[in-house]
Amino acid sequence: MKKFLIAILMAMPVIASAQDNTWERIEQEPVSTVNPDAKYLAEGAVPEVDGKVCWQTTIKAPGKSAQQIYDILLKQMEKMVNEPNQIANSAVAIKDADKHELGAVFHEWLVFKNTTLSLDRTQFNFQLIVKCSDEQADVKIAHISYNYDIERKPVRYNAEEWITDKYAVNKKHTKLYPLSAKFRRKTIDRKDFIFNKFNTLLNDK
Repeated sequence: MKKFLIAILMAMPVIASAQDNTWERIEQEPVSTVNPDAKYLAEGAVPEVDGKVCWQTTIKAPGKSAQQIYDILLKQMEKMVNEPNQIANSAVAIKDADKHELGAVFHEWLVFKNTTLSLDRTQFNFQLIVKCSDEQADVKIAHISYNYDIERKPVRYNAEEWITDKYAVNKKHTKLYPLSAKFRRKTIDRKDFIFNKFNTLLNDK
């Protein structure tokens, strides 16, 4: 019996060593080198036009007239200004059916973190301008600002001095600065969502 116990005790370091080696092998597995912020660090991720942050895109709508495009996007923008994340005074302010032009002002909540114990968000202000012509729509997002920490110590940031490369990205262009990073990420995500939604609607068969 004693010899049996000794044999078990002698085997234990071997077992432990095997376990350690397994963990080491796991730790040594190749780690992805893709920067999760690559999208937000890309050249032109936050473009400036005449010193102002402004995203512009042309969305193709094959086979649709200017009036059809106008009607589709007007309906979508009126829906947007009434969504739950909107704050007072969001509205489609320009509805020019003759020129097929639309303009809306948005004051909405942009949520960074929402848990049982913490709600981190900012009021996101911007203008959405649309010019429709046959088979395409020119869309622009501009006049961007933020009202942050409204419930405690309100502070206002303009996009030009908060999410541009100069203020939000390090000199090597490899990482975002901590304070403004969440604003840059969420703003780009929101822009992408709007442009992609418009594209889907205008290319829906």
